[in-house]
Amino acid sequence: MRPRRFLPSIRLLLALDAVVRHGSVTAAAAELNLTQSTVSRLILALEEQLGKDLFTRERRRLIPNAAAVSYQRDIARALDMVQRASMSVVANPKGGTLSLAVLPTFATRWLGPRLGQFFTEHPGIAVNISTRIGHFDFASEVFDASIYYGQGDWEGTYRLKLLDERVTACVSPEFAAAHPLRSLGDIGDLPMLHLESRPTVWADWFAGQGGEPSGSGGMLMDQFSMMIQAAISGLGVALLPDYLAQIEISEGRLVPVLRPAVPVRGAYWLVWPKEKDSEAPLQAFRNWIEKQAGKDREGGAAVPKP
Repeated sequence: MRPRRFLPSIRLLLALDAVVRHGSVTAAAAELNLTQSTVSRLILALEEQLGKDLFTRERRRLIPNAAAVSYQRDIARALDMVQRASMSVVANPKGGTLSLAVLPTFATRWLGPRLGQFFTEHPGIAVNISTRIGHFDFASEVFDASIYYGQGDWEGTYRLKLLDERVTACVSPEFAAAHPLRSLGDIGDLPMLHLESRPTVWADWFAGQGGEPSGSGGMLMDQFSMMIQAAISGLGVALLPDYLAQIEISEGRLVPVLRPAVPVRGAYWLVWPKEKDSEAPLQAFRNWIEKQAGKDREGGAAVPKP
């Protein structure tokens, strides 16, 4: 039994959310297609239902207090969950929905080209994908699972190791012509492109080549897609996972440097909250992606065409 007092209507919650976000009754009214007086009445009705003041009233302004700001943060997440659930029902009326958080480049370059096969094998399951970098709190998000890069240290989750990461140093053909790289000593002071989430990858690569790191200058980026474009533009040497490097090399936009496919620390993992372990869409996806990753481990990282 849910007490009615603590279940305000969506209309009241939308008014609160809009007023706090915009800091203005006028802007909130425009967003909700209501009059200012109606929005003010909705806020008053919410306060009366909760028995709690949420705003200070100065002339015609509503100024949210600390309780209102905190409440709006929670309500915004709840409204997002309701919206996503409703969209899932419309998009997949037969049920069976999986909400997945994935690293941006992994989503477009590895997972995306393979998803068609999953839908063919599981036509009753809809997959909603959003990109995320790093850990987040499953309790405050709408995701059923996440694919991330790391050490398999996501607390409070079950996890499945998908792929170890191996990297290849790549440069543009023009860069290679201007800066021949036949040994580690040739790296010298050349600019090295760095990824925020891979702080040790250059040290790992040098160790895999049988040498010590030399030089560290270069651009710092937060996504592989940016690093790829920087390398193609001749801005430096990029270390790319094999599933990315093979694509760019085969297209002739980048060329490999020295020994390719050097193993580094870190791997790609599928993780999910323990309480979702028995959900059928997640189980189906987990079994499917484990097979896909197994094919890569056995036969290299060839990427199917979309």
